[in-house]
Amino acid sequence: MPGAPPRRVLVVEDELAIRELLRLHLELAGFVLEETGDGRRALDAARARPFDLILLDVMLPGLDGVSLCQAIRRDGPNTGTPILMVTARDGEADTVVGLESGADDYVTKPFGVRELMARVAALLRRQERTAERAQPATAVLTPQLSLDRTRREAVLRGAPVELTKQEFDLLYLLAARPGVVFSRAALLQQVWSDDTYVTERTVDTVISRLRRKIELDPQDPEMLLTAWGVGYKFSPATES
Repeated sequence: MPGAPPRRVLVVEDELAIRELLRLHLELAGFVLEETGDGRRALDAARARPFDLILLDVMLPGLDGVSLCQAIRRDGPNTGTPILMVTARDGEADTVVGLESGADDYVTKPFGVRELMARVAALLRRQERTAERAQPATAVLTPQLSLDRTRREAVLRGAPVELTKQEFDLLYLLAARPGVVFSRAALLQQVWSDDTYVTERTVDTVISRLRRKIELDPQDPEMLLTAWGVGYKFSPATES
């Protein structure tokens, strides 16, 4: 898609020749790579930042690929990231173990590069379709507030409200899931995923700005509520 940021891929493979082959073809396809041959380092990377795809070998030093896949699926910013396992094992039982650990697809060595890239493309298309179904283009959320995600427009009590990109994205994320408590870390991950220089205090600052723009009394908010010790949630305010 023109203007879209490049997709980020974590390649976890301890064989240098295969890693170089993957790097060549993924970079030619426009991906940005982060690479490691160690399972524990891969887990640190997967817990620290989001990726659009993870290519994962099963036989790894430090932490095997099956255990690594299970750990990624348990928590962190990549619980829903497509994972493609690449391994020398080709038995049916090994395939089942790989898929049951949370992998989305499975290819065996030696593999054809065209097949591998086709599987990568298919996984990413599937992820895009899932994301499109999960988030409607327009959300009319309460009698007081409506948000149009396509036009990035907010209307409050019949009047337009000017919001920055971060303000709109944060409000939309919360308002699209009323009553769901989001931790500050989760909000950072989903709204500022590409910015490594923000902190959890940034979330508090943007919430404070939003309250000044949408609440009748910012000191006694009705919509953007604090879940003490956890984070924030959205409560549809009723007309008074």
